[in-house]
Amino acid sequence: MKFILLKHARDQAKERGINIKTIEDTISNPEQIIPDEKGMKIAQRKYLDKSKKKEYLIRVVFKEEREARIGITAYITSKVKKYWMQK
Repeated sequence: MKFILLKHARDQAKERGINIKTIEDTISNPEQIIPDEKGMKIAQRKYLDKSKKKEYLIRVVFKEEREARIGITAYITSKVKKYWMQK
């Protein structure tokens, strides 16, 4: 599936110190996809920050159009328990 990251999302990623490759990996191969109330979806993956010895979650808000996932925004949070959907 094709991946497109909007300019606004690229700018936000740069400000937040998130590597574009990390965003692409998350949206292309998420551990979870969660629907949001605005009709978009959120791809998310857990990762361990070895320097801080803490688990984080990267979340990428996207929409699907035809055969593409369009990244709207991305952010990292330490609130893993809040957002992670238990199965």
